[in-house]
Amino acid sequence: MGVSGSGKTTVALGVAEDRGWEYAEGDDFHPRANVEKMREGTPLDDDDRWPWLRAIAAWVGEREADGESVVVTCSALKRSYRELLGRGHPTVRFCQLVVPEEVLTERLANREGHYMPASLLRSQLDTLEDLQPDEPGFQVCVEGGPDVVVAEALRHL
Repeated sequence: MGVSGSGKTTVALGVAEDRGWEYAEGDDFHPRANVEKMREGTPLDDDDRWPWLRAIAAWVGEREADGESVVVTCSALKRSYRELLGRGHPTVRFCQLVVPEEVLTERLANREGHYMPASLLRSQLDTLEDLQPDEPGFQVCVEGGPDVVVAEALRHL
């Protein structure tokens, strides 16, 4: 979990590969209307996010019911979003990637081929509620290369 540009996909792919788990890109669960809204530079609101989050939760629940472990990326910016994702899914754990704003800004300025424009970073940072100690999961500071960050996430798992 984390804002756009935090490295969710890179870290999730590394964890999934190391563990041999299935991986899903949370952005792929967005309805077309959400994608178009973001592409136009309009931030999503809660009404936009709830169906997307429910779709991710359903996907996780199906795999959990089959006894499978999986990795899925999702910004999960608010505690209420994380509560929805974990409700009824006791194995759900969150890994919040913590990245300084200036690093995020630079990453997004140089990213190509993604519909989320850098202009929406501020709205995500303003919405972000950090993972709290009473929530299932952990934070990883994104320092060093991807291998270092993946190793730190795996250590926590």
